Amino acid sequence: MSIHPLYTSISERPARFTYPFCYEPHPLCQTAAAEVQQYIATHEELRCDADHGKMFGVLVVDSPSGSSAPYHFLAAYSGLLAGRNDWPYFVPPVFDAQQPDGHFKTTEREISARGGDKEMSQQLQRWLFHQYRLLNAYGETRDLVDIWQSYYSREKLRRKFPLPPGGTGDCCAPKLLQYAYLHGLHPVCMAEFWWGQPTKEELRHHLNYYPACRGKCKPILTWMLQGLKVDPDPEALGFEHMEIPTVYEDDTLLVVSKPSGMLSVPGRIEDYSVEAVMHQRYPGSIIAHRLDMGTSGLLIVAKTIEAYHALQQQFIRHEVRKKYLALLQHPAQGTGTISLPLRPDPMNRPRQVVDMEHGKRAVTRYEFIGSRLVALWPETGRTHQLRIHCAHPDGLANPIVGDELYGTKSQRLMLHAAELWFRHPATGRELHLSSPPPF
Repeated sequence: MSIHPLYTSISERPARFTYPFCYEPHPLCQTAAAEVQQYIATHEELRCDADHGKMFGVLVVDSPSGSSAPYHFLAAYSGLLAGRNDWPYFVPPVFDAQQPDGHFKTTEREISARGGDKEMSQQLQRWLFHQYRLLNAYGETRDLVDIWQSYYSREKLRRKFPLPPGGTGDCCAPKLLQYAYLHGLHPVCMAEFWWGQPTKEELRHHLNYYPACRGKCKPILTWMLQGLKVDPDPEALGFEHMEIPTVYEDDTLLVVSKPSGMLSVPGRIEDYSVEAVMHQRYPGSIIAHRLDMGTSGLLIVAKTIEAYHALQQQFIRHEVRKKYLALLQHPAQGTGTISLPLRPDPMNRPRQVVDMEHGKRAVTRYEFIGSRLVALWPETGRTHQLRIHCAHPDGLANPIVGDELYGTKSQRLMLHAAELWFRHPATGRELHLSSPPPF
């Protein structure tokens, strides 16, 4: 059976369905996930494969009529589990391409026998995408190709993303919603969690909850959630307006201490940022560099375009030195240098991945100055560099506290830009500024 009763005393029902790309798991989902985790733990053939790292999902639904349980739930896993997509207890795939005598496997063997016919392989992939016919809550159906091309409606984007990437449609969320719609079940809330060890590609941690991937699932779920009342995107609701302390100021520049939870520059949806505030106070001012939204600490703001260009030259020549402080999850000690090249994960932005072949050079020096407090000196400035260098198995293997992308979510990311060394763009005087960490 793929539908399971959920006996619980939780009385609070979600007002709307989960926005799958940014959410806090509802207690109903946490209860359902605990049952799935117990099931995995007691089935060795599943656990041994899942221990290598696998995403699982739960979907809580209203109980079918006549049931004594207040809710039921569905469970799914991403892709294959121990080489299979048909394990009992879990919902089936949207389309089963694993049948040995089916068209996909038969043609796949033929392509292999021909030494890998590229055109034939592309035709087979397109055929496969057409077999994924996905429902939404209105009962409407579209195949993957139609969904993809409708989502990327601008011609430039349609040329860039003409077809979905391989594996699209096999993640947890589409499987769960498809089964619910096919069987007349009303979705209540949903969550996904990671089981097993983090991998070098997936810096995720055992039993932590994670959002659905954007690269493969954003177009699909935008379609599948039509007809449901869904929570709004928290990133579209605006951010709390915060005080931005000034650490240093003169006629040419100022250095501020950005609070955690504030954007450095306007985002795709949200305009409120350090740069927007500085524009209001000092028309024509420009942020000279950036910090992640969760990172607090020192930011340089140029008041003139000449100062901005002079500062940029210092950054380009790596003449600006920065020291960060981070609180890590586990006690450790030592000093050293981490060199792990990074590139974006196009299927799951804004996540970055270590790529020894195609990644850009990323180097960080570190020194533990407390049992869990580490000083970090980045020699390069890659996106999420410090966060990945701390979390990665070939780095410190010790995530920063509060890192919801590569560690465990908490109230804030415990990473602070504590010190800056640079030359004043007008006078040439060496400046050394500091800001104590708020943790």
